[in-house]
Amino acid sequence: MKMLALALLGALPGMAFPAAATRAPQNFVVLDTPAAVPEISFADAAGQPRTLADYSGKVVLLNIWATWCAPCRKEMPTLDRLQAALGGTDFEVVALSMDRKGRDAVKKFFADTGVTHLALNNDTSAKAMFQLGAVGLPYTVMFNCA
Repeated sequence: MKMLALALLGALPGMAFPAAATRAPQNFVVLDTPAAVPEISFADAAGQPRTLADYSGKVVLLNIWATWCAPCRKEMPTLDRLQAALGGTDFEVVALSMDRKGRDAVKKFFADTGVTHLALNNDTSAKAMFQLGAVGLPYTVMFNCA
């Protein structure tokens, strides 16, 4: 798999995208050449193993987050609306929780906040965060799983 030539860092709601941008917005990194994506494993809502290869043929916005992270909590409804508007055969928002308390903590958060369009994914080991070199949460990257 190859990453698209961009990576988003930080909370989406606070990012500004001017109509005629001449440079990338703050906290937005544009890669000159696509980079290889590490093998990332996690569990879905049923506890079944998943990898990024499961999204073959899609552009994926991977958001690494946790229920205890205030900026993560703030951006989750925005990501839910993004999935509702654009999710389908070509695009998917993959919200990957790093909660050590597991799927139940994420399920409760989704129910409490009305998140209904995002699939529940969890990595209690937080290995995905380290494999991607995330220095904090939230951490969001976009890549092509072609």
